Amino acid sequence: MPVVPHRFLFRYTIRVPHIERRSGGARAFLDLDEAAFFPDFGALDEAAPFAKIQAAWNESGIGFRVSVTGKKMPVAQVSDEPRESDGFQLWLDTRNTQTIHRASRFCHHFAFLPGSASSPGGQGRKNGAAAFQFSIALAKEDAPSNRVGLLRVASRPVPGGYVLDTWIPAESLAGYDPDANPLLGFYYVVRDAELGEQFLAIGRDFPFDHDPSLWSTLELTRSIA
Repeated sequence: MPVVPHRFLFRYTIRVPHIERRSGGARAFLDLDEAAFFPDFGALDEAAPFAKIQAAWNESGIGFRVSVTGKKMPVAQVSDEPRESDGFQLWLDTRNTQTIHRASRFCHHFAFLPGSASSPGGQGRKNGAAAFQFSIALAKEDAPSNRVGLLRVASRPVPGGYVLDTWIPAESLAGYDPDANPLLGFYYVVRDAELGEQFLAIGRDFPFDHDPSLWSTLELTRSIA
């Protein structure tokens, strides 16, 4: 692998479709069956993906689906540190301010763990899955975390892996206003003790976990042609 990953040479914008909320109400999961999969940027560095990511949004929030395949071992957990467990971590900046190196109060860090994870303190559990929000290191100001209980997560096993559905309501995202700010700063990592880590772009050699200037962009669109 080159000293500077090829993925680092580009800025990415991923279009995310608008989907009407389901009849279950604003906190219900979105139906992501028809949502497009994120592009595989790992191919630029010959990194084979083991997870596929989908997303959709509406005025009530944003949802993600993570589909992991290729596993032979059970999901791993670290009981006292959810960030070290198997699962999906993402960072969102509702202002998409990619010129700053320290997170603002509009920057959020969430972790969603699949069914066998049982770390204490998780919120929005369903089928054993858990959701967490964390402060971002070196942030100028922390995002509010008093609405962490509104996060929703559910997982189900599939042959060789699992499917993880997540829902982040607008109330849990400081500054979420798709009409005024349809661009969100975004980064993700899928951790797996067996398969490794899958990153949106750059890996642990870069401080993506606290530097918003390294994040990419989600474009909240009304339709995708």
